[in-house]
Amino acid sequence: MTLPGEKRPLEKGNLAIVGLGPGHLEYIAPRALAVIGLADYVIGHATYLRPVEHLLEGKEVIRSSMGKEVDRAKNALELARSHAVVIVSGGDAGVYGMASIVLEVLERSGENIDLEIVPGITAANAAASRAGSPLSGDYATISLSNLLTPMEVIGKRLEAVFSVGIPVVLYNPKSRGRPHNLGIAIEHARRHLPAKTPVALVKNALRDGEETIITTLGEMDTVLDRVDMHTTVIIGGTESRIWRMNNNVRGIITPRGYHNKYVY
Repeated sequence: MTLPGEKRPLEKGNLAIVGLGPGHLEYIAPRALAVIGLADYVIGHATYLRPVEHLLEGKEVIRSSMGKEVDRAKNALELARSHAVVIVSGGDAGVYGMASIVLEVLERSGENIDLEIVPGITAANAAASRAGSPLSGDYATISLSNLLTPMEVIGKRLEAVFSVGIPVVLYNPKSRGRPHNLGIAIEHARRHLPAKTPVALVKNALRDGEETIITTLGEMDTVLDRVDMHTTVIIGGTESRIWRMNNNVRGIITPRGYHNKYVY
């Protein structure tokens, strides 16, 4: 994919996989906007295309629904043989996004297509920014969706990450089709962490309708009804603590260890 201001070659196509972050324009990378502006075709889930509608005039736009990721990837690669194509993804395309399936389809095709991946703000980053500094050091992300990963595998991963005491970010925590997976994750956490461990529930992070709840692992049962697929759940680690200012809860701090080395 050519850079802004460069003349785009017409004799060959190219493909950009673009992460749009949480969706608001101010949180979309300038490079993402630039490659969308250069594209002949823009492909993506209809929800993710809305924030960039103003850039789509004069372009061929292909909208699709959830569950059509393989079809989107194949369509994008077919068009990219001779056109400039952008396929968009929410958050970062390489984190539970479109990048992996596009690369797998490209790998199997054996074709050589000019490819660029443009990063975006992930749900973990967006949620953490609304909950203080809960992910200051090592942390893990686990998706609770068992659509592509068996629940027994997810359970093993949960047990492993909670056992080492680092903060854990839970994606896809709860839906109508899987209402109990978050409860399973909480059970794993409680086997290794005390009830006072801080937890952040961030719904629609950096989007309209944003809501942040700071609670503890011991009190999670009282707020489970507030969690849905638009919520990112951050369960703190062994060193995480509630952050207060003037006795008001502001978020979570997970120290990096500066207090062990410096006086401040």
